[in-house]
Amino acid sequence: MSEWKAKRFWKQASATQADGGWQVLLDGRPVRTPAKAALLLPSQALAEAVAAEWDAQEERIDPRAMPATRTANSAIDKLALQREEVAEMLASYGGSDMLCYRAETPAELVARQAAEWDPLLDWAETAHGARLRPTAGIMPVTQDAAALERLAAPVREMEPFALAAFHDLVALSGSLVLALAVIADRLDPEEAWRLSRIDEEWQIEQWGEDEEAEAMAQVKRAAFLDAARFWKLLH
Repeated sequence: MSEWKAKRFWKQASATQADGGWQVLLDGRPVRTPAKAALLLPSQALAEAVAAEWDAQEERIDPRAMPATRTANSAIDKLALQREEVAEMLASYGGSDMLCYRAETPAELVARQAAEWDPLLDWAETAHGARLRPTAGIMPVTQDAAALERLAAPVREMEPFALAAFHDLVALSGSLVLALAVIADRLDPEEAWRLSRIDEEWQIEQWGEDEEAEAMAQVKRAAFLDAARFWKLLH
């Protein structure tokens, strides 16, 4: 049995200014979130992107083709209710940041990680006054508490829409520093995704590509790039 999908019921989607922000209209009627809240968006660019997603739907609605709409719904229905908890969860990634956990061998991988990741740790120190220490192997390293607080500060200030995008940048990459570098325009999103996959790409070079793993990686890459685009649409 094929999965049920809602049918398109509107002719035109549009973005318009409203009290407190921007909204998307379907034949003049405002879109609501799955929890029936008003889909009130903080920027014209985001509202136009969401409207474009609705306008691009064909006979059947495909939520997978509507990343900006999904993230906006999440910001309103979920993040607005648990902003502080999510911010603290994301800030905690600093204590186990992917960029700090390096291979012990082989020498070529060790050198590649250092060459690619050390500049980002240097940037975190320059931009945020936060120096994180790398370690080799899987044993955890205790990071300086003051450094972690400095990295956490900008996350705690994020409003729900920004936090919704930032959540995916951190969770998909495993790195708070890398996500901060993306939103600061220190890293292009494509380059950031590549840097987050150094270990995986090394394994592919040695053993070849696994089709199932590669398909999953492409799904995650798309979600990462969608999150970066959502962040840009807010600012």
